[in-house]
Amino acid sequence: MIDWTEKYRPKTIHDIVGNHSQIRQLKSWALAWEKGKPQKKAVVLSGKPGIGKTSAAYAIAHDFKWLPIELNASDARNASAINAVATAGATHQTFSDSGEFVSTKSGGRKLIIIDEADNLFEQTRKNETDGKDFGDKDGKKTIVKTVKVTKQPIILIVNDDYQLFKGSGSSLRKDCIHLKMYTAKSSEIIPLLKHICVNENIRVDVQVLVTISESCEGDIRSAVRDLQSVCMNKQQVRKTDIDVLGRRDRSQQIFDVLRDIFQTKDSAVIQHNVQMVQEDPRMMLLWIAENLPRSYISFEDISSGFQCLSKADIYLGRTYRRNQYGLWSYACDLSTIGVSLSRTGRFKPVKFQFPSWLKQTSNYKHVLSAQQSVIEKIADYHHCSVKKARSFIFPQLKVLFSNDEELCTSLIKKLSLSEEEAVVLGGKKAKKIFTKKKENEGKDSETISDNEQKIQGNEDKETASVEKDGALKQQSLGVL
Repeated sequence: MIDWTEKYRPKTIHDIVGNHSQIRQLKSWALAWEKGKPQKKAVVLSGKPGIGKTSAAYAIAHDFKWLPIELNASDARNASAINAVATAGATHQTFSDSGEFVSTKSGGRKLIIIDEADNLFEQTRKNETDGKDFGDKDGKKTIVKTVKVTKQPIILIVNDDYQLFKGSGSSLRKDCIHLKMYTAKSSEIIPLLKHICVNENIRVDVQVLVTISESCEGDIRSAVRDLQSVCMNKQQVRKTDIDVLGRRDRSQQIFDVLRDIFQTKDSAVIQHNVQMVQEDPRMMLLWIAENLPRSYISFEDISSGFQCLSKADIYLGRTYRRNQYGLWSYACDLSTIGVSLSRTGRFKPVKFQFPSWLKQTSNYKHVLSAQQSVIEKIADYHHCSVKKARSFIFPQLKVLFSNDEELCTSLIKKLSLSEEEAVVLGGKKAKKIFTKKKENEGKDSETISDNEQKIQGNEDKETASVEKDGALKQQSLGVL
């Protein structure tokens, strides 16, 4: 069976789903090549797998009648291989499909496509059978050189732009147009799925298409494959047929946003990426606060960054307390763009960490729950508000608990406190009381057990005596 992802791969740029702004910029770049005056000779298409980066490159080649030459991760991508394929192709003239020479002046161009350009590990890897080098040694340096000397358009396709731009690839930032592509919306994927169903002459319930478009989380390739698996050997697909699909686990995009905030100063890109992630501003503030001191080197940059975060925190507090949601955008911009622009020196690439405050809160969740339960019991016992119990009575009781063991024992009984609740008030002293209580209960249970065993032993003796007497009587009567 034909793979639908290949069968329905976009032929022209008009067929690309989503990323309309990026496609327009890509088309403008291609038109500049047609006029012979491109400011930048290469484009970097970055974004998650399955969102149409490679399809966009081939669609541009189709629309402008360029001959595509692709080099991907399955090929050898060391210096010699790239020189032989990409660099030679980028600096030489081209031929038509029929083998005729077509000069650059008459519109004959090749499009050099280097897929997965971020996966260059700069290592040597020999083929065991023929001894050829299939490593990536000096591959990135050669790509940089090719971009500088090229006479043909080049598109670099990456999942992680940081991996491409770091180290020897840093000059590619200024030599290339960087177009960051994003996952498509559900409303953009549904028309594509409908088009496929019509072409395949399969009747599919609309709810099935909606479910597939939402569960794929913007991965168009996954959506098409899911549709094909649901429609396999069927002429009609109902709602119940969608149960065969499981929900895919997508990696979080928050790390990409953090990388943009700490390592770039492009406010438009940062703002757009934050909107795409749709993370709660309070949660975003925690992520940035956790990783800010790790990413910035100078104390001045760290201090300036935290000043922006503190102002953002104030605005967020007023937003929720006073319902002034007009401050929301200011808080978001201060915590993201503000932190980014506060950096004046260098940054250090680090592995981003999950907010430790959330981890601690999760670990002490049972403690906070026990404390709230104690405060509610105190408020109920004293017939006062929870606020008053928390502010005035609870702190004083903690002092009394820690100094007076008799009072501690008495209050545990009066308030019917569990061990966790008592520990919140009395700490080690309360724990000691419960330990003694358990020991006493253990001794009492042992005593009760001993008494029960004695009683049981006496009952067994009496039963045995009765049985013995009965046997003797039967023997004397001649029964046995």
